[in-house]
Amino acid sequence: MHSVNMKLLVALALVGLVRSALAEEFVVPIEVDYHNKIGIPEAARIKAAEEALDFDGGRIVGGAAAGLGQYPYLGGLIITMTTGSTAVCGCSLLSNTRAVTAAHCWRSTGSSASSFTVVLGSTLLFSGGTRVTTSDVTMHGSYNSWTLANDVAIIRFDWVTYTAAGISTNQYLSHVQVQVITNAVCQQTYGTSTVQASTLCVATTGGRGTCGGDSGGPLVADNQLIGITSFGHISGCERGVPAGFARVTAFYDWLSSQL
Repeated sequence: MHSVNMKLLVALALVGLVRSALAEEFVVPIEVDYHNKIGIPEAARIKAAEEALDFDGGRIVGGAAAGLGQYPYLGGLIITMTTGSTAVCGCSLLSNTRAVTAAHCWRSTGSSASSFTVVLGSTLLFSGGTRVTTSDVTMHGSYNSWTLANDVAIIRFDWVTYTAAGISTNQYLSHVQVQVITNAVCQQTYGTSTVQASTLCVATTGGRGTCGGDSGGPLVADNQLIGITSFGHISGCERGVPAGFARVTAFYDWLSSQL
């Protein structure tokens, strides 16, 4: 009888360890309820600031103003949620009818979008430039909204011409230079469930990096798209910890199949 009880206790202890390991694997320091916690509040902040003409470009921290037409592939996303609320993200133009963004811009753990308005050729989000609205969005089939693995989506829309037409004053679009780091270093902060082989991370030392609302925007090297903004630390974008991106080369075949 004593032996049976000991075996039962050992079995229960093992179950507890397994549960603990699983909990640690999925409790990562990233914000998975993007729209409610970041996208919707950020949309309200940006809209109010633009209307007041005092927008500070604060979505990228430690950045500098970018000129109109400097990054013609960069697009903004005004997101209409299924609840009727408005959120924001970024995207990158791939062709005259396609753009790429983060999958969590379309669906996060707490809410879903019903349509995107792609904003091109403007340094402001809520005015100017070329605007096209679409609900034709395809998320990667292996996207995980809890870990943000495979955080990639394709946006399809009516043909747009390549142009930098739009407003030419009040340059509020920002850019910043950052250093790519190894995934091993990045995993020390976010774990292996979030930082996979298809993830690319950068250092955010010196108060420079992505911030709330930058999701889906581009990471570029030598004018080539290498990353799609995916995640930062849940406690804020000025902690000096790495920021994560979907590694474009890892999704090349999937992206090509969607064009």
